[in-house]
Amino acid sequence: MSEPRRRPLPHDFHPPVAPVTVVSDDVPDGGRLKDEQVFAAGNTSPHLRWSGAPEGTKSYAVTCYDPDAPTGSGFWHWVVFNIPADVSELPAGAGSGEKPGLPAGAVHVRNDYGTRDFGGAAPPPGDGPHRYVFTVYAVDAEQLGPDGNATPAQVGFMLRFHAIGRGQLIGEYEVPAEG
Repeated sequence: MSEPRRRPLPHDFHPPVAPVTVVSDDVPDGGRLKDEQVFAAGNTSPHLRWSGAPEGTKSYAVTCYDPDAPTGSGFWHWVVFNIPADVSELPAGAGSGEKPGLPAGAVHVRNDYGTRDFGGAAPPPGDGPHRYVFTVYAVDAEQLGPDGNATPAQVGFMLRFHAIGRGQLIGEYEVPAEG
């Protein structure tokens, strides 16, 4: 098997901002994703908790991105924003289409599966380990600007200019080659 590709992380192209600490009861930073976060198994967004956002934080955004997807542009698994500043935790399953555990006003945009929810890991068999980057952004506005019809790229563009803090944790997942 060849050495896995390591494409840049989405934040490598953004200006530096204050650090935010992100932890999860479900995703060990640098460890393997559980079946619950795999598309063909549980397909459930993980628990996330964050702290240390800078002064001036008025809302949060949460994303999950696979930079190693063989698309040339990565793969967005989850994008939600306009999470109120007094929220510092999302329970497992908050990324479902029914939004249990998401506060009122939070906005999901379509992921690269074409749905407005969390879509779990599904790398091609034999493609090597993929990284799933869960990022929490501290935002300087209560409303980021786009609506639920925005693309992940549009949200990322707005976050580039409105994020004042950012933290991430990365889980990995791999499907062995068939046969």
